[in-house]
Amino acid sequence: MKIAKYVAGAAAMALGLASPVYAQSAGELLKGGAIGGAGGAVAGAVIPGLSVGNGALIGAAGGAAVTALTKNKRSYRDSRGRRYSLDKRGRRTYR
Repeated sequence: MKIAKYVAGAAAMALGLASPVYAQSAGELLKGGAIGGAGGAVAGAVIPGLSVGNGALIGAAGGAAVTALTKNKRSYRDSRGRRYSLDKRGRRTYR
């Protein structure tokens, strides 16, 4: 179990250093970490052998990582029903 804690700590440190590059905003990262932490706490309460605190830490790191690595993939529809997304300059990119 010690090795898993060290690996989780190293992953959290690496995410903390790399997350501003990948994330859309710090608020999105915090939201992903909070959702992951809540899910991890529930998993820690249900899974035998995993404490609630460890589950919350692992879930928070995982949630923040997923939020940081996924890009904003929101899509919209125009008046003709075609789907498009916006690039970083606000231009439409049709799919």
